[in-house]
Amino acid sequence: MEDNKPTSISEYIASYPFDIQERLQLIRETFQKVVPHATEKISYGIPTIFHKKNLVHFAAYKAHIGIYAMPEANAAFKEELSKYKFDKRSIQLPHNEPIPVALLERLIEFRVIEVG
Repeated sequence: MEDNKPTSISEYIASYPFDIQERLQLIRETFQKVVPHATEKISYGIPTIFHKKNLVHFAAYKAHIGIYAMPEANAAFKEELSKYKFDKRSIQLPHNEPIPVALLERLIEFRVIEVG
């Protein structure tokens, strides 16, 4: 089983059905646009955007895409996030709703400032 774990974000995305691949790729491109100097890696078995430290993780599930590890950003944007299921460390973006690109841009910008 260990051999089947993805070693890159591209591999991770490719392992999902096409409609989920499109959603994951849009999230990836959004983060790349905001933090073009960041690196990508697989951490905790899921896609991770790294700049000085892990900025954000994201992962696909049956009914949603989870965005992780942004407690201060989640708190700062709680009004805008209120339409989604979220808590201190995660946000669930349902597959039956558009990806909130502008909100993700603001969240990752906040996170970049936070890590310095």
